[in-house]
Amino acid sequence: MDYSWIQIAVAAVFISAVVTLVLSRGYGWLSPTFWRNAAVVSSVVMTGILLWLTFDTQGKIRPGAGRVPAWDVINYEIGLKWDPEKRRQVPVVGEKTGFFGQELSNEAAYKLINRGKMTLQGRNCMECHTILGNGAYYAPDLTRAYQDPWWAERLMPMLGVKTREEAIAKWLQNPPAYPQGKRRMPNLHISEEEARALVAFLKWMSAIDTNGFPPRFGVVKAEQ
Repeated sequence: MDYSWIQIAVAAVFISAVVTLVLSRGYGWLSPTFWRNAAVVSSVVMTGILLWLTFDTQGKIRPGAGRVPAWDVINYEIGLKWDPEKRRQVPVVGEKTGFFGQELSNEAAYKLINRGKMTLQGRNCMECHTILGNGAYYAPDLTRAYQDPWWAERLMPMLGVKTREEAIAKWLQNPPAYPQGKRRMPNLHISEEEARALVAFLKWMSAIDTNGFPPRFGVVKAEQ
């Protein structure tokens, strides 16, 4: 079960207050003993919550467990759907299509995704882009860039390719050759192999459950 930060904060205050009142029976709220107990109890409670959140988070951010998909998720279609209970978009893994027409093992997918990550870092993409909340805001957020409808609606017909992966890879190799917005991406001289690795990284990242981040991403409309 997922808990919001508000629920956790309220629970921490409630537990701290109850334990403090039990330990401070016979002392008024102006008594130094009362506030000493309150300080000790609240510190112990918050330490316990931080430890719980640390271990809980580690279990959810490991690839293949919780919110982070396994590396070989790039073999499948990735989409978004509106979750009315969570009131946000969540990633959806569809049918198996392969990656550039090839099915990759988990190990091979990891190597390709890791190379894409290293390429992204080597080209200093975060000087202009944001990824998972980190980076700059000059250029579009890359967290869900793989799922941007622009690839299918405009670039795929323009290039005459059948898959989003091919469209992104070709565009990355020479962005100035294709239509863009007012803020144009320069040619970073990305090779075909590097472009495919970047697509793998972007596709895998788009399958991460980011709690609805970035907000208002325009892939699907919320179903009311």
